[in-house]
Amino acid sequence: MSLKAYKQMCRPVVGLLLVLSCVASASNTSVPEGKSRYQATSFADRIVLLPATDAASSQAVGWRSSIAQSQLQWAKAIDGPALELDAKTLDVKGTLVQTDNGPAYFYKASMAGLQSDTLYAYRVKGEGNWSEWLQFRTAKTEFEPFSLLYFGDAQNNLKAHFSRLVRSAQQQVPQAKLMLHAGDLVNSRYGILDHEWGEWFDAIGWVGAMTPQLIAAGNHEYLKSENAKGEERRELAAQFTAQFQSLNNGPTSLQDTVFYHDYQGVRFIVLNSTAAVEDENLAKVQADWLKQVLSNNPNRWTIAIYHHPMFSVSLGRDNPRLRQYWQLLFDQYKVDLVLQGHDHVYGRYQPEGKGPVYMVSVAGPKMYLVSKQARAKMAQVGEDTQLFQQLDISENQLKVKAITVTGRLYDSFTLKRQSDGSNLLQQQFKAKIAHCSAKTINDNKCWQGTEFSAAQSAPEKK
Repeated sequence: MSLKAYKQMCRPVVGLLLVLSCVASASNTSVPEGKSRYQATSFADRIVLLPATDAASSQAVGWRSSIAQSQLQWAKAIDGPALELDAKTLDVKGTLVQTDNGPAYFYKASMAGLQSDTLYAYRVKGEGNWSEWLQFRTAKTEFEPFSLLYFGDAQNNLKAHFSRLVRSAQQQVPQAKLMLHAGDLVNSRYGILDHEWGEWFDAIGWVGAMTPQLIAAGNHEYLKSENAKGEERRELAAQFTAQFQSLNNGPTSLQDTVFYHDYQGVRFIVLNSTAAVEDENLAKVQADWLKQVLSNNPNRWTIAIYHHPMFSVSLGRDNPRLRQYWQLLFDQYKVDLVLQGHDHVYGRYQPEGKGPVYMVSVAGPKMYLVSKQARAKMAQVGEDTQLFQQLDISENQLKVKAITVTGRLYDSFTLKRQSDGSNLLQQQFKAKIAHCSAKTINDNKCWQGTEFSAAQSAPEKK
């Protein structure tokens, strides 16, 4: 949708820089048009664990409420209920964000001085009330095998469809230590659309408050707006910057979206491909930073996460600038796995059978079509399939499973570390390629992601 078309159906939000915002559309959330659901209240909500400086000795958390001041409290987890007797308390000031759901205060804070491999409980405060006690375990200081979950684009009808995938993933991999997201958590582009953010937090639920989330920004985390001269501009959604933790170890101009995080012998590198494909200078800035981060890397494995694919899978897409600035660095410094989204299909590719494995996946209901080129050259592709990825990481093996929302195995392979430092890819399983099930295909898309909204009436049976 163009900005001009959007302006015809939206209203301006007073106090914002002419950023446009709509009442939640019935086609993209479970909230009927004109209804309210996700206003901030005196109770703390949207609680989420986030990466902190040292995974073995610190942990960050974000949350939201309607009050300007809050508190974070934590203690070592015990078998009984008397957690608050030995708890530490931190006062936290909120960041005010004006949304189409009204004003809200967003918080983020870190718990420091923690012991490694130790179970902690924490809670956050509302107005005269506390959240439930939630638990997390700090990382070990040395390499230790662990499992994690990866999700591609969620984006549309999050409560109705993405929540099912998250719950299926948690049932399949309850031991996961991290959850990774490659951007387009929500669909908002021309407005703040806070109902979508509310549904994303509803979808990840308590799991997101007890399992650290590593989050890359996608193009839909950027809002299009106009300045006083009518010139179009992009800016990162206020909810993203106010609540998601930046480790402040990325390039100065991209501190909110580019960072690295070490966890038990794995270096996770989160990049901003939206900035890179739209601004060549920001692609180069990230490349210069990437070289430093990769050349000084003591970890056993390296995984990169960002939104736009290095090698596109769906029809009519290509991102040559990423190959120009990032691919050679990935090859030179032996990045093992690259996790991406954006294309709303599934694809796995290792160019010429060497270097990183590039994986594209989709978690939500918006589905595109696989290109003929991708079908010809990629090891596995698929359409019309909601997937999550399970990664099991040990000292000499990185096992990857792509699993459908119903728990069916779709793709499985292992990277085995060789004596020369290279990886040998061993295929374990490939399902029959999934194809689009839609009877009518419009604009090269299988599904727009809004056809099955929970806010709409079910179609009559004929």
